[in-house]
Amino acid sequence: YLLVFVLSCFGWLFRKSGLLTASLILMIMAFIPHTFAIIARVFLSGYPPVTNLYSSAIFIGWASVLASIVLELGFRKKAAGIGNLVGGISGFATLLIAHFLAGDGDTMEQMRAVLDTRFWLATHVITITLGYMATFVAGTIGVFYILSGLFTRRLDRDTEEGMFRMMYGTICFALLLSFVGTVLGGLWADDSWGRFWGWDPKENGALLIVIWNAIILHAKWGRMVQQRGFAIMAVFGNVVTAWSWFGVNQLSVGLHSYGFTDSASFTLLVFAVSQILICFAGFTPPHRWKSGATQ
Repeated sequence: YLLVFVLSCFGWLFRKSGLLTASLILMIMAFIPHTFAIIARVFLSGYPPVTNLYSSAIFIGWASVLASIVLELGFRKKAAGIGNLVGGISGFATLLIAHFLAGDGDTMEQMRAVLDTRFWLATHVITITLGYMATFVAGTIGVFYILSGLFTRRLDRDTEEGMFRMMYGTICFALLLSFVGTVLGGLWADDSWGRFWGWDPKENGALLIVIWNAIILHAKWGRMVQQRGFAIMAVFGNVVTAWSWFGVNQLSVGLHSYGFTDSASFTLLVFAVSQILICFAGFTPPHRWKSGATQ
């Protein structure tokens, strides 16, 4: 996946379609064993693919690469290479995260009693995790939008329009998936603890993703932001999603804390600061963008 990202960078910056095609083929080749690995975990554990933080990283990476392949094939004319860039960096970053989450090497530990339900793991957990993925994919596209606009001449009008359409469609899916996943989580909570909502940190984190994605879409529909503003808001969605995925676990409180506590506070802080700095960079006046972006 890292090689996919590097090849895509060169192919996209220098408009080399051969490199972009090679990186797409390589990404698909990497995606195949990634898929078989998830299938093997499901077969060995007897549970759906997401049961803990480690498996969530593996699954989010897999889903991000799948979404990136679809985006690359769907936007070959207006934004060729963006799907490759997103898939390469997403696949590499999530598998690196999974490597550090592996701990002592046992990534298929015994399930907690309240989590030992295949139905809710296959519905709520998978749906909410796909919501994370879609928000991250949109935010990653936003990062490339801002950085390419500021530091390269590659963000022409066609590319800008293509990247915006990618972000917009992905945010729509992110809102749908995160909303449905949150509702399913409430149903599971009602089934397990006799209450639909308890303002648990993990529940609040999931709600934040729904609210932020809704704010992004309403800001666009209300014409409060255009392409550049939409990209900046999408990038901040990375911070919101990272907080819901990892941040609330650092609190070590609430009914969702068991099995999900992980000491990643410093890394999470560095990631959040980097995304906020990119957001601020997006506010640079358009005439100072190397691409000369006008919106």
